[in-house]
Amino acid sequence: MHLLTLISERIDALNEYTGRLISWLAGIMVVVFCFDVAMRYIFNVSFASVFELEWHFFAAIFLIGAGYTLKHDKHVRVDVFYGEMSPKKQAYVNLLGVLLFLLPICIVIIKISLLFVYNSWIIRENSPDPGGLPARYIIKAFIPIGFSLLFLQGISLALKSLVTILEPVNTTEHE
Repeated sequence: MHLLTLISERIDALNEYTGRLISWLAGIMVVVFCFDVAMRYIFNVSFASVFELEWHFFAAIFLIGAGYTLKHDKHVRVDVFYGEMSPKKQAYVNLLGVLLFLLPICIVIIKISLLFVYNSWIIRENSPDPGGLPARYIIKAFIPIGFSLLFLQGISLALKSLVTILEPVNTTEHE
């Protein structure tokens, strides 16, 4: 049990670090959005590179931040029944959800995206738009990285759920 908890804590620490690191991009993205809006509405000028930079930042935040979001239980969830369940039943739902859905989907996306990213790196893919950003292959590399972090956080959630399921029932709580 101690080993499972230790592994989970290490994964949590990794996603906490990457989530906090990537969160700085949100502030930078707001500045870029404001610049873009000001240029368009005040000066009637638009830059393809600025527009692409906006969605590059958004993609990086979304992909790299997914594991952090799962760690803090801030992901989208249908809580119709889950919120009323005991912690042990919630652990069963989490464990089954991770094993049946999250991990397999992450594996498929990682596997498919690796060739996609590899091909982009090989040709040193750039934006097809005139004035667009170079090195599109860099942002594409965030796909397998982000889903790997999400996969690891899924492992952490599964381990925490398993520990909760395997914990002996405390009989003093039911008195």
